[in-house]
Amino acid sequence: MQYETITREDQDGIAVVTMRRPDVMNALNTQMRAEITHAIGTAGTEARVVVLTGEGRAFCSGQDLGDRANVGDLNLERTLRDEYIPMLKSITDCPVPVIAAVNGTAAGAGANLALVADVVIAAQSASFIQAFTRIGLIPDAGGTYVLPRQVGLARAMGAALFADKISAEQAAQWGMIWEAVPDADFDATWRGRAAHLATGPTEAFKRVKLAMQASLGNSFDEQLLYEGQLQGECGRTRDFKEGVMAFLQKRAPAYEGR
Repeated sequence: MQYETITREDQDGIAVVTMRRPDVMNALNTQMRAEITHAIGTAGTEARVVVLTGEGRAFCSGQDLGDRANVGDLNLERTLRDEYIPMLKSITDCPVPVIAAVNGTAAGAGANLALVADVVIAAQSASFIQAFTRIGLIPDAGGTYVLPRQVGLARAMGAALFADKISAEQAAQWGMIWEAVPDADFDATWRGRAAHLATGPTEAFKRVKLAMQASLGNSFDEQLLYEGQLQGECGRTRDFKEGVMAFLQKRAPAYEGR
């Protein structure tokens, strides 16, 4: 696919997918959703970590309300089913870690696009807004799923009902995101985090993701059995053997990602 609304740059095992519609704060239209879905879906088999970020002053302002000529003709259920779900699933189903590097405002579906990532790193000037009720909608793009699990029902309800702006620092304090970093350090921080994952034990990272996702629906006993299965698989990787040898030899491991 030839991209027009995003770019994808690959280097040293890191695939950086950048939303590039800065004139509309990287609002999501049909084309951008398809391009993000394709870029992350293919990067998952070609890179060892994927980063999603935005160009300009926003990460993503959510649905492009100018993408349809007549609001009365909108079929939001179909749009969510046919366009949003594949995009979100490209992130959750991606076999390697996905970092959302939130450079600015993340609003509406743009906020939840970030929050479904495995790790969210935000600039301190960034913010998260569940803006849906401002136009008579409910949180979508996975918002009603991820928010209660990340911050608890009380905070999720308040964020959805009042549609208040949540600063990056507050989001980090709530456990909504991994970290908020000073703007001057933002680029170096997310790139350093991505490099750490890209040179780490990729097969273990894949199974961390699988285990954490499964835990949301498993009983304790089911999760213990699944942990055992995944750990057995990790124990047969070259990276596990390398990690043990490096520990015994008191050196840094050189993981190959297999």
